[in-house]
Amino acid sequence: QVQLVESGGGLVQAGGSLRLSCAASGRTLSSNAMGWFRQAPKNERAFVAAIAWSGEVTYYADSVKGRFTISRDNAKNTVYLQMNSLKPEDTAVYYCAARFSGRAKLEPDEYGYWGQGTQVTVSS
Repeated sequence: QVQLVESGGGLVQAGGSLRLSCAASGRTLSSNAMGWFRQAPKNERAFVAAIAWSGEVTYYADSVKGRFTISRDNAKNTVYLQMNSLKPEDTAVYYCAARFSGRAKLEPDEYGYWGQGTQVTVSS
C-alpha cells in the first residue's frame, strides 16, 4: 500500500519561500506522475502543479506559474514543491498525490493516492 507523507509546510511572511516535500513509501513511484494540490477553507481542492514520471514534463496553475517549481528525485521516491514569492492567497492545505499512470494530469480525480496534507500559511 502506498503512503505519501508531506512535510515542509509552515507560517511564512508574504514574499518568503517554502519547500514542500512528499515522500512515498510502500512501493516505488518512479513510473507514476505526481501532483500537488491545495485546498483553502470553503474552497474546493485545486490543482497547483504536476510532473510526469520522467520529470521532463511539468504543468502549473496560472496562479503559481513563475513562482513555484515542482521537481522529483526518483532515487529518493520524493517529489518537491519549491514555493517562492509567496502571497497570502497561497494559504491552504497542500496535498501531494500520485497517479497510476506516468502522464501528468491536472484533475484531482485522475490521482489515486493522496497524502494527508501540510498547512501553508502566508501572512501579509
